[in-house]
Amino acid sequence: MIAADVTLCFLLRDTSGIDGRAGEEVLLGLKKTGVGAGKVVGIGGHVEPGESIVAAICREVAEETSITIQALDLVPAGTVEFVFPAKPAWDMFTTVFLCRTFDGVPQESSEIAPQWYPVGELPHAQMWADAIHWLPAFLTGGRGHWHVVLNDDNETVASSVHTPSSGPIPEDRLGS
Repeated sequence: MIAADVTLCFLLRDTSGIDGRAGEEVLLGLKKTGVGAGKVVGIGGHVEPGESIVAAICREVAEETSITIQALDLVPAGTVEFVFPAKPAWDMFTTVFLCRTFDGVPQESSEIAPQWYPVGELPHAQMWADAIHWLPAFLTGGRGHWHVVLNDDNETVASSVHTPSSGPIPEDRLGS
């Protein structure tokens, strides 16, 4: 089975001086449908046939949150390969972006209920168990590739291997 091509974008905003808050927040969403329903997840989804990864993430962010992002504002962070030995149809190869420039205010969609979270206070108990392995690193400037294998319960992590990278995601992978 070939892993599905997926993309995620973590929108970030600086909250310094807003209502007494300080620091940076990330937009996540409560998934309302499909695999992972009931979990807090990143914004994104599957790459459609013939669609570039960049076009896919711009489309997914708009569909799920009503926020508009531009390809030039995306910061490639790396990739995460998810392997579900007990459910290979769920295997995913995910390209991850960060974005600090965007237009609009997050709106709930049929798929996602978006919410801002402080970067240092992610709702790990409500997220997939693998997120603690790679998401904080991406949000704080870490780059590279994670290979995450889930246990047979399709929830807990059997292994997580990080291969650091300081370079960009290869152009052939982005297909702008």
